[in-house]
Amino acid sequence: MPLANLPAFASDLIAALEALGTERVDTPVIQPAEPFLDMAGEDLRRRIFMTESETGKSLCLRPEFTIPVCLRHIETATGTPKRYAYLGQVFRQRREGPNEFYQAGIEDLGEPDVARADARAVRDALAVLANGLPGVDLAIVLGDQSVFEAVVAACGLPAGWQKRLVHAFGNQVRLQKLMADLSDPAPSGVFGPEVDRLAILGTLEDEAKLVAHIDATMEATGYSTNASRSPADIARRLREKMELANTRLDHRTLTLLKEFLALELSLADAPAALAAFADKAGLSLGSALAGFESRVAALREIGVDPAGITYRAAFGRPLDYYTGLVFEIAPVGGDLVLAGGGRFDRLLTLLGAKERIPAVGFSLWLDRIESVKEAAA
Repeated sequence: MPLANLPAFASDLIAALEALGTERVDTPVIQPAEPFLDMAGEDLRRRIFMTESETGKSLCLRPEFTIPVCLRHIETATGTPKRYAYLGQVFRQRREGPNEFYQAGIEDLGEPDVARADARAVRDALAVLANGLPGVDLAIVLGDQSVFEAVVAACGLPAGWQKRLVHAFGNQVRLQKLMADLSDPAPSGVFGPEVDRLAILGTLEDEAKLVAHIDATMEATGYSTNASRSPADIARRLREKMELANTRLDHRTLTLLKEFLALELSLADAPAALAAFADKAGLSLGSALAGFESRVAALREIGVDPAGITYRAAFGRPLDYYTGLVFEIAPVGGDLVLAGGGRFDRLLTLLGAKERIPAVGFSLWLDRIESVKEAAA
């Protein structure tokens, strides 16, 4: 989308975002590719436009704003709390529509009151859309990755399987495939020939023996440990693979996971429903459930009725850096997502921040908002 095609309402929109106590920022269109490849998620990674510097460094056209805004915050050593507003082009390969389009949004960094910041993100996204789309009814869907993580952890699965399931959160096809693999009583082709061979030799059961075997094999073949993982790293991965392949979900645990993922109801009723689910299942959801309840209360306090929001336990967004709240806003009865966001508390540390910085934010898709405005005119 050429710059000349910036929607006419864009100036009003960014003014509305700045009026919410934010600082307007911009980031370079050309970005280092590594942070997006490592943290953005499979759905976004495969749609990035890649390029390369003269020195061979991997670069990309800016595919979204969250990572660039966070990198800018770290580089400028700005203190928190800090709220940033942005508006600019992003570049993604899309099946339909232009590959260049405009996004605007807010990144809220360092607010210690997590529930308050989450509620504020939902309220601000909803208010900006409602003001820009008068007469258009909007639907909000909300999920919570931390609650899903707590349910998976309480089921007692090995850490490797927990990681796989959490990584698939929000991708229904992939999540159902993993659950089917976990419940298959006779998996085939899981181990791989090398793990099978070592299992037959009995090496996998003795970590010291396994490390020595790998070390000797690498030395005999001239494989340099400086260029790859150490024998201990490889041994740990092989043992983990064996553990993952040997883990099967019993019927009760599979039923619990399916029951949880099927939850869909008004957010106002969700805290009681989650508490009832945990009590019935004998699971302790601890701080995840307490945080969920605090967010619902915070929404009420700032004037957002939870009864008008749908909580969907299986709902997630296709970005790997989310850690808690996730939400999307669309026209009632429509499938165009106009705004989406969530909490990403681990991201800034992974990007190089020296201390943990809690963070939440949302993005607005201007081309979609424009199409809804035109249809409603």
